[in-house]
Amino acid sequence: MLVSAPALRSAMAFDISSDVPKDSGRFDLFRFAFKAYKNGDKEKAVEAYRYAAEKGHTGSRWALANMYDSGDGVPENDYEAFKYYAEIVNQDVEPGSPDTGFYVNALLALARYYYTGIPGSAVNQDLAQARQLYFQAASVFGNPDAQFHLAEMILNGEGGAKNVRLAKKWLNLSRKNGNVGAMAVFGDLIFNEGQAVLGLAYLTMAADHCPPSDCAWIRDLQEKSFSVVDETDRRGAVALAQNMSTPPSP
Repeated sequence: MLVSAPALRSAMAFDISSDVPKDSGRFDLFRFAFKAYKNGDKEKAVEAYRYAAEKGHTGSRWALANMYDSGDGVPENDYEAFKYYAEIVNQDVEPGSPDTGFYVNALLALARYYYTGIPGSAVNQDLAQARQLYFQAASVFGNPDAQFHLAEMILNGEGGAKNVRLAKKWLNLSRKNGNVGAMAVFGDLIFNEGQAVLGLAYLTMAADHCPPSDCAWIRDLQEKSFSVVDETDRRGAVALAQNMSTPPSP
């Protein structure tokens, strides 16, 4: 899929230090950059990564994108990160190829940037594009995080039509693939549809296994549902959650 993004950077000339001959292959440059990064020489790592990226090395583009995204060894710059991620997505990558992980990571990053936009750049908020990128990562590559984000957009009617049934399908798939946030939202949905014990069991299991970044909102959902059911349903939900190795489908 081609990303409708501003023109990518023009070719740059790199002054590779004597440690790395200019005629080195892209894999040698990547290995040198990785070693320099691990040794704390991020300036030299960035230089070698850039040269390898110009030679078409996907892993180097991914490394540079992440460095600009987080301001690691370079000034934080979302637009620079966006451009490197876009270069990766504009390649033809088949599922299962060595570059699949980089490609899916880039899809998720671009979707995130399109979801919010990048202030002061040519990248405006584009919810339809974000939804399409999440769909690609969710359907073609089966990524559980993309499945969760896609479900949330469908559930909220962002970037396209709202469809609760379709959102539940993606949430159910994502939680089966291990996404705890999807399990919580799925549990909350079916709880409010009348499946109190099963919904609360999913919420309880999610609250018990949530990553620190998500625990607050997941536990809020679980406690809210827990407070409105009777003791029988509470006990049933807790018992069901404790017995869930692979949570059952409703």
